[in-house]
Amino acid sequence: MNTRIRPPRTRQYHRLAVAALVTAALSLAGAAPAMASAPVKVVHTERVQVGPYGVTVGFSVWPIRAMRSLDFTFLPDGGIVGKSGKLLLNGPGIKPDERVTPLVRHPRKLDSWGLDVKALNAPGAYSFGFAIDGPFGHGDGTLQGVTVLNQPGPPLGSSWTVGSLPFLGLVVVLVVAWRRIRPGRQPLAI
Repeated sequence: MNTRIRPPRTRQYHRLAVAALVTAALSLAGAAPAMASAPVKVVHTERVQVGPYGVTVGFSVWPIRAMRSLDFTFLPDGGIVGKSGKLLLNGPGIKPDERVTPLVRHPRKLDSWGLDVKALNAPGAYSFGFAIDGPFGHGDGTLQGVTVLNQPGPPLGSSWTVGSLPFLGLVVVLVVAWRRIRPGRQPLAI
């Protein structure tokens, strides 16, 4: 009978790999629902008059910095029931296909419209325009001069380089371990 018996070191590596995969899967599975249910904490508000409707625009981070995700909430006086509208974004980092979007319910702040974890990609002056239809008719209004500052932290290329070093180190360790063990080339034990 030719049966292959693995050396003890190989079994240890397999156990370690399985434990690492299970830990990573459980971490990701547990974090996703927690992140999705986190409440929106509005730290700054601005008021804009949209025809007959007053709208409170809320920001979850202030001041706004480029390439940093935040929540925007848009709450008209009297709530969103019976109203519909469009958001008209304008600024240096807005692509043409993102300029006009329908106002939709914020996924974590259900009593208002909003944008969930949106990032404005370039510094400069932005404007938020609104076109709202409701029981008092149609209204248009714009919140002008929302200033977005430069991206926080080091430049993006440097951040990616430093952030990639642990992954590259892991790849080197795995290659060295693979070359030392050489599974499939072990002598068969009889």
